[in-house]
Amino acid sequence: GILLPWYLYQWYGDQQAMVDYYSMMQRYINYLTAKADNHILSQGLGDWYDLGPKPPGVSQLTPMGVTGTAIYYYDLKILEKMATLLGKKADAITYSNLAAEVRQSFNNRFFATKTKQYATGSQAANAMAVYMGLVEDKDKKVVIDNLVKDIRDRKNSLTAGDIGYRYVLRVLEDAGKSDVIFDMNSRSDVPGYGIQIAKGATALTESWAALPTVSNNHFMLGHLMEWLYSGIGGIRQAENSTAFKNIKIEPEIVGDLTSADVSYNSPYGEISSSWKKTGKEFTLEVNVPANTTADVYLPVSVNQKVSEINNVAFQTIGSEQGKTKISIGSGTYKFNVK
Repeated sequence: GILLPWYLYQWYGDQQAMVDYYSMMQRYINYLTAKADNHILSQGLGDWYDLGPKPPGVSQLTPMGVTGTAIYYYDLKILEKMATLLGKKADAITYSNLAAEVRQSFNNRFFATKTKQYATGSQAANAMAVYMGLVEDKDKKVVIDNLVKDIRDRKNSLTAGDIGYRYVLRVLEDAGKSDVIFDMNSRSDVPGYGIQIAKGATALTESWAALPTVSNNHFMLGHLMEWLYSGIGGIRQAENSTAFKNIKIEPEIVGDLTSADVSYNSPYGEISSSWKKTGKEFTLEVNVPANTTADVYLPVSVNQKVSEINNVAFQTIGSEQGKTKISIGSGTYKFNVK
């Protein structure tokens, strides 16, 4: 009710849903506020179908208050942004102040200052706290490290359910940990996408293990597809951009992958990213639609150079986290690194 109008604005630049449903969104937030106990929301099903010791269903590893309150806080921050965009300054201040109180209560209730873990330390709990902006900046790296450690300690297997797993992927990708995502999703001997395929799944399943007792054609657990475009393909929207006016192309070269080819039909036109890795050479072909700009991040090692095969002009800005950053305008480019 609150997130979808915001996504429509972020992805398409369309504010109409915000305008049309603003009063409804206010009523929904008021409802959540009324249900909260000291700003903690403990209702619902929690991290549905996570992987605990019992048969899947209601959350087993993550307390209800974590998932409910994290999304409640996120709703407030998004509503604050929408109120600001719509010129409703008093509302924006109200939601900002309430969000700050929720954040404080959440951390008082669930954050262990010594271990830097949230609640039970589950993958969902730590990831949702990071993604929703509930973690203090000084603690963020350690909380992410705890998330990675839990995954690695389980020999790269997942535990998060339908609510939490999307945020596990988002946090890992944002932290430059796509190698962890690849390792998690390359196994076919534990519950996850690999075992679903091994069991003959041709559609998304309700359970990670593709159990025969539940639905095996379900609108659920499809989170990995987002990473295939934004991580492997590298097509992302730049921070503070709307409708993909400013684009970020940063393909993640992980595991034994040697190529990827993805495209997205944005409001400005098709954005595409196609890369190949052969030996010590890497090529990336990108298409940037008219009236947009893009920053491209290339994996360049010491003694390697970047060239553009079609002799199209580009600007090298510098390097970030071991990658060369290039700024380009609209057009088709083919970069070569060797």
